[in-house]
Formats: sequence, C-alpha cells, structure tokens
Amino acid sequence: MQGEEAERQFADFANDEPCPVLDPETGLCELYESRPMTCRVFGPPVRSEDGLGVCELCFQGASDKEIAACEMKPDPDDLESRLLKELEKSTGKRGDTIIAFCLAS
Repeated sequence: MQGEEAERQFADFANDEPCPVLDPETGLCELYESRPMTCRVFGPPVRSEDGLGVCELCFQGASDKEIAACEMKPDPDDLESRLLKELEKSTGKRGDTIIAFCLAS
C-alpha cells in the first residue's frame, strides 16, 4: 500500500498500544541499556505539523510552559533525509522506517 492512506496508517500504527518491551507489572523498559536511538530520543517534546508532541509519561503534571522549555529538534542538520536517500540508492528500498525495520537490518 502506498500514498496518503499508507502514510495515515503508518502514523497511527500502534499509537494506543504499549511498547512491547515495557514490563507490564513495573512499567520499566526491559531493553533500556541497549535500546535503539528511536527510544533514546523518545519523550522530549518534538514539534510537528500537529504542534508540540510530548510523551505523557515523561511530563505528568508539567505546565505547557515547562513542556515547551524542554523542546528538542531531533535532527537539526536533516541527516535523516540524506541517509534515506543513500539507503534508497544502495538498496532500492524507500519509505518511512520503524524500529522493527532497524532491528531487522
């Protein structure tokens, strides 16, 4: 599947599901010491076309001002775009990536 519907499904994928490596009893990450980069940068507020996205678990009780003060830009030099172009050129594959893809590579 490609196009807008595929993008919507990718964006909505597992939004309401807990991370599969969180211990259901403690809520702690069982992969913490060797977690991938996506997990290492998850949590800080990041701006998108929908506004400032934030992990509710990390900012419980924080004000909008406190959350905004923690905003980060995860790829300030836009390295991802260049890397994705290199990946497409070397493998012929293209599209968005997810943790499962990165771990399987």
